[in-house]
Amino acid sequence: MNMRKLSINKACVLLGTLLLLAVGAVCAAVYLLTQNITAVRCVFLFNLFVLLCVIFFVALIRRKLVRFSDAFCGQMDDMLSGDMQPKQTIEEESLFYKINYRLGRLYEVMQENKNSIAKERADLQELISDISHQVKTPIANLKMINNTLLENEVPPQKQKEFLTAQASQLDKLDFLMQAMIKTSRLETGVISLEQKQQPVYDTLATALGGILLNAEKKQIDVQVECPEHLDARHDRKWTSEALFNILDNAVKYTPAGGQIRVSVEGWEMYVKIDIADTGIGISEQHQGTIFKRFYREDAVHDVDGIGIGLYLAREIVTLQGGYIRVASEVGKGSTFSVFLLRK
Repeated sequence: MNMRKLSINKACVLLGTLLLLAVGAVCAAVYLLTQNITAVRCVFLFNLFVLLCVIFFVALIRRKLVRFSDAFCGQMDDMLSGDMQPKQTIEEESLFYKINYRLGRLYEVMQENKNSIAKERADLQELISDISHQVKTPIANLKMINNTLLENEVPPQKQKEFLTAQASQLDKLDFLMQAMIKTSRLETGVISLEQKQQPVYDTLATALGGILLNAEKKQIDVQVECPEHLDARHDRKWTSEALFNILDNAVKYTPAGGQIRVSVEGWEMYVKIDIADTGIGISEQHQGTIFKRFYREDAVHDVDGIGIGLYLAREIVTLQGGYIRVASEVGKGSTFSVFLLRK
């Protein structure tokens, strides 16, 4: 007989048959040894009692196994359909409880994976929608310029103007693609930030180098106060990118002849970098949304930009254990405070 194919019901019948045969064999042996029918009856009754106890025990175990298997299958069905969480059994410290507890943990992991996949899918759809919206305008402008140059006789001076406009739209597309690549790499974890203890002075100097020319064109006075010895744990390349994005916005939205003041001070746990400008300011109702990807206020749509700089800045700083605060008043300027962990 193949034991692997033996069902529980057949096993119970087989066990019962063997026990009956054993009872008969014992009674026969007692009778042959004693020739006393009373002794045989006592032995028979005792064996019958033991047999009934065994049958009752096997039936109880079988009933519990059937109930547990039914509950187990029901919970598995509910978990797969996502309709409900598995119920906890009241049999603490039992085998059933241990299996059910691990079943609950499995369900939680499944739900976390499901929610994570759903979130990633929603983010991907949002990203695709954002990219489509952002590239639509420059591509339409490029098509219009190209068709104009191909279909019409355009004087050399006018051609130069069209080509300059075309170059501007290409630069905008290139900037958009670079920003999107940086964002996607940060969000997907392709790029890992290499944080180490190093001076904030050098990181800030790199960021300031990218905005001084534009600030000079608008005659904006840039003042910097930063101790050379002040250290923080950060990635120099990406942190300078975050600071540059904030400084670049300060230059864009500060009128000609304005002022930008950068000050750095060390706190017990953080290094605080304040970037204050005398620009147009941000209304209180929009201060919570300016860090969203591609968000731009209606009042600044005439200023170059795609609304991704502050989003990138917040992501970079947050990934390093820091945070950004903003204080602003319309018409009086804004102050962005970047906090980097000291150690």
